[in-house]
Amino acid sequence: MEINGLKIEPGADLHQADLSGANLQGVDLSGANLFLTGLSGANLSGANLSNVTANSVFLVEANLAA
Repeated sequence: MEINGLKIEPGADLHQADLSGANLQGVDLSGANLFLTGLSGANLSGANLSNVTANSVFLVEANLAA
């Protein structure tokens, strides 16, 4: 999957990426670098977020349901 020219996949380097409002439902982001990533309003329900680096991630109104 690709959003805003970024490959959304396990181990992806999404450092400082703006994925606000993105539909990432069920996506495998295991091992991804989400440092300073904008995910406000994003749909992350059912996404695999295991072993991610997630410091200072912006999650305002993001959907994190399992």
